[in-house]
Amino acid sequence: MRREGPGAASAPSPSPAPSVEPLRTEFEFELPRGYVDESGTVHRGGAMRLATARDELVPLRDVRVRENPAYLSVVLLGRVITRLGTLANVHDGTVENMFASDLAFLQDFYRQINAEGHTRAAVACPHCEESFEVELAGSRLGES
Repeated sequence: MRREGPGAASAPSPSPAPSVEPLRTEFEFELPRGYVDESGTVHRGGAMRLATARDELVPLRDVRVRENPAYLSVVLLGRVITRLGTLANVHDGTVENMFASDLAFLQDFYRQINAEGHTRAAVACPHCEESFEVELAGSRLGES
């Protein structure tokens, strides 16, 4: 028998489900110099997706990587860069023709999104020592 009235115990109202942020798998970037294609067009803006285990294993079977382990990052980046400017296709040949500063930028960007899982970094002001976070995705070198 159910009691109603002032002395009745009320059932707790259900809590709203916590909002779950969807997993972000692609991250925008802007190259510091830009890739120059065969027609002379400079491509700076692009996107990189999170790497899978397969992305990291497949290049190890590549003859170029076996002969020169430094080539690993070129092949790996060619697999995970999903967009670069207006290029129809980005591949390891695209990456190997980039400026060294852009390659270094992409290697760091790859580590940031795959190792740490985000593109924010905790920093401290060198003058006042206040701590804060900066967003690294899509920023150019030297900008915060």
